[in-house]
Amino acid sequence: MIDKLEMFIALAREQHFGKAAEDRGVTQPTLSTAVKQLEDQLGVLLVRRGSRFHGLTPEGERALEWARRIVGDMRSMKEEMRAARLVGLSGHMRIAVIPTALTMVQELTAPFAEENPNITLSIMSGSSIEILSLIDNLEIDVGITYLDHEPLGRVVSVPLYKERYCLVFAQDYPVENRKSITWQEIGSLPLCLLSPEMQNRRIIDSYLKNAGTEVRPRLESNSMVSLLSNVLTGKWVSVMPERFIDTFRQGMALKAIPVIEPEVSHIVGLVAADREPHTPGIGALLALARRRVQCAQAPYRLPT
Repeated sequence: MIDKLEMFIALAREQHFGKAAEDRGVTQPTLSTAVKQLEDQLGVLLVRRGSRFHGLTPEGERALEWARRIVGDMRSMKEEMRAARLVGLSGHMRIAVIPTALTMVQELTAPFAEENPNITLSIMSGSSIEILSLIDNLEIDVGITYLDHEPLGRVVSVPLYKERYCLVFAQDYPVENRKSITWQEIGSLPLCLLSPEMQNRRIIDSYLKNAGTEVRPRLESNSMVSLLSNVLTGKWVSVMPERFIDTFRQGMALKAIPVIEPEVSHIVGLVAADREPHTPGIGALLALARRRVQCAQAPYRLPT
């Protein structure tokens, strides 16, 4: 049953029988048979079929929620039983992170790896929408994303820090001697910003529009490193989180000043599926994040 549910989840995610079969490492007839057997066992039609995949039925959409829950619980049970057999936790932790938070991940991964040497880690970058989808589809274990700007859905969250914004530019740029700059003034500068699918871009767009300025970036990218390299040419400026640029300012010909009127911030935090119990690895990472926020010495600590 678990194998059938995992094939069903893969089909819903890929929306293609052949791609879903490849994802699960089986042949297409094997996957089709498994989904048909699942329908027979449940007594409902889950998939609208034709010459190709045409989507899930209403019953299929509801069954998908149960399938994710059951498969997630099974994985949690396996991890817990493995932890009970071994000394300490083991396995693999998959983390997806919004681009603006990539430089702070080591504040969690470094102590986590030290406490759990038998767990390997993989980190990928993604938009906030992608991260929530990956959690829903059991493709990642946890994500780091915004907590307070757009709906999160059914997740548990731990706030990590507040993201504040500054204008970033190369040395000798005309605003070099300014102490701050307003959102309205930024609108007239040659901006390079994250691409529109990124929540950070939507946040910046909203403040620029509220300031009465048209959002017309000269350059867009889904990579913060790409934006930085273009800023360094002196042809563009960018709006970036204070915390992100602090990582790169030393040793680079970069400068930054706060953006004001208004001076704003948004909370970035760790998220995981709202499922109990979590796998031991996810539980340990959530606990570490909570300890970090409570630590009085933690930089950029949220107010208690």
